[in-house]
Amino acid sequence: MNRFKKVYQQGTIDVIQILVDTETGVNYVFQKAGYAGGLTPLLDKDGKPIVTPQQE
Repeated sequence: MNRFKKVYQQGTIDVIQILVDTETGVNYVFQKAGYAGGLTPLLDKDGKPIVTPQQE
């Protein structure tokens, strides 16, 4: 099983994806533009990571 699951994608050249860590449930935002990219945790309005409950 893959550790990260893609749950959302927007764009083809300039790409934004939301990935979920299947072990912790933490959501991440990945953005790629040309040859550059970045990954960061997705935060709520209080600055806490968004966590998707995981099924056992």
